[in-house]
Amino acid sequence: MSKAQFWTQALAPLPRAFVERLLRIGTEEEVACWARTFWEERWAAFRVNPLRAPSEEAALEALQKAQVPARPVEWMPGAYVVGASYRAALLASEPCRRAWLYVQNLSSMLPVWILGPDPEDRVLDLCAAPGGKTLQLAAGLRDPAQIVAVEKARGRYYKLRALLTHYGAGRVRAVLADGRLAGSRWPEAFDCVLLDAPCSAEARFRIGQPETYRYWSLRKVHELAYRSQQLLESALHALRAGGRLLFATCTFAPEENEGVLAAVLERWGSALELEPIACPFANHRPGLRSWNGRRFPEAVGLAVRVLPTAEMEGFFLALLRKRAPLGRQKGRR
Repeated sequence: MSKAQFWTQALAPLPRAFVERLLRIGTEEEVACWARTFWEERWAAFRVNPLRAPSEEAALEALQKAQVPARPVEWMPGAYVVGASYRAALLASEPCRRAWLYVQNLSSMLPVWILGPDPEDRVLDLCAAPGGKTLQLAAGLRDPAQIVAVEKARGRYYKLRALLTHYGAGRVRAVLADGRLAGSRWPEAFDCVLLDAPCSAEARFRIGQPETYRYWSLRKVHELAYRSQQLLESALHALRAGGRLLFATCTFAPEENEGVLAAVLERWGSALELEPIACPFANHRPGLRSWNGRRFPEAVGLAVRVLPTAEMEGFFLALLRKRAPLGRQKGRR
């Protein structure tokens, strides 16, 4: 039996085309590690929420009383991880009920941490629901009203508003709108933009939970890649010259990651610059330089693929600097 046949059988519940693509994206060693994450229950992680918690010490003391052992994350201030067997106890604990803690995968904390807005920056968060990253942004700014959080889906928009209010970030300006219109609505208005784009969420597939991968298809991957490119173009038009934009997804698909990034770099040339990302953990690799015969610009290698582990989901991250104004963006009808 070949190695490809072995992994195709080991991951047989997942879509066959997805598994075949995965074997081309990662090395054999990486795929072996990734395969375990499709089966195993993930560790839980959380951030202490300074907008509600009286102090980090008080939140941790309350968690200790609930007999939930938490280990600090060295590279992420205020973040902690909890063993998978303690997830239910964590969610039921008093500090969680009182919104002193926000439960969120470590990889999902990375985009805001890498973007690192200054306290006075005006920030746009596109595709903001459910709101965990918006809340993280609000905790680091002097005034949460400096954030515009955009969500297109009405139901998700109301959940976003409810979450922000519950966790103490009710002053964030939540807007029900299509993110693809942000560039024409707020041209060059923001110092920083966060775009955690809607994607095929391949890093969140779980064997035993068919609902996580039931609707996956190559057609869906290409549709989402096209939408992400539209969103990224809009986000760049909303960003001021000199500002920074963090583009992220939770998928392995190169079309939705490096392909989207390559398209905007090829279109806008020297007006955009990819900046290096310093990752303080080992489970990462540079962006792919090619896929399906398409060569990507050399700068795409500065993007980062976070490799999935028991503690972290797979993620794609790219940090862009807008060096000069772009051409005018036409509004969508």
